Amino acid sequence: MPSLKAIRKRIASTKATQKITRAMKMVAGARLTRAQQRIVAMRPYAVKTGEVLQSVVRTVGPAEENEPVHPLLATRPERRTLLLVFSADRGLCGALNTNVNKNAERFWREKGSIDVSFATLGRKGREFLTRRGGKIVKDFPRVYDGLDLEKARLASRWLVPRFERGEFDSVYLVYNEFKSAITQKVTLERLLPLADPASGKSGDALAPNDFIYEPDRRALLERLVPMYVEITIYRALLESQASFFGAQMTAMDAATRNAKDMISRLTLVYNRARQAAITKELMEIIGGAEALKD
Repeated sequence: MPSLKAIRKRIASTKATQKITRAMKMVAGARLTRAQQRIVAMRPYAVKTGEVLQSVVRTVGPAEENEPVHPLLATRPERRTLLLVFSADRGLCGALNTNVNKNAERFWREKGSIDVSFATLGRKGREFLTRRGGKIVKDFPRVYDGLDLEKARLASRWLVPRFERGEFDSVYLVYNEFKSAITQKVTLERLLPLADPASGKSGDALAPNDFIYEPDRRALLERLVPMYVEITIYRALLESQASFFGAQMTAMDAATRNAKDMISRLTLVYNRARQAAITKELMEIIGGAEALKD
């Protein structure tokens, strides 16, 4: 059995850890509230932008035969693909980063002969792919510090010209979609080329006659398509940020409760050891007293 001093040190260190995890839980909870408000406000805007884009594309015929109405709608044989990996910059958030990284690696392995490159938004994803020899062509460091639309715009401005030049035939996103503080769903979706609206289900997009376009549809596409890419990346960043705070709050809550249970067990062990030591001392005293009588 450990000594009383060793047990006291373990109890003290566990209590110190409990204070840290409790504080981290409170901080993550406070930040989660704001992040959740931002993503809830952003989702309808992102969805409506996609619907308007589909409506415009449906009403615009190709400029020339076999050519798309916009370069970002161009579909090419998939020989080179880019995967944008949205992970967190920090850990202590349960399996959040592991789930994203494992899905990114599975996507990579399943592509087989296709040349897969990675662009990372978050330190944990970059470190994971580096250890496994992934081809990282771009890293966006500290992207979640002061997160705003400009961060998504930087990623979009790097990405769009390279897709138009044919450096990548397709672009995908993998990120954690925020459901609740205890639930985050890993989402893998294609960003470029934009999905063909003609293949969508009826009712997925607004009817073409719902809008009057000014100046014209093609001029609107020139602005709307890049904006849709920016908004999609921004939404993935917000989803990832909210997921991180939710996962961290849940993990720190579990760690705090585990620390409390450990302190209770250690206290019980300490009391038993102390009782045994006192009993042993009493027996020695009694034995000495009896020996003096003899």
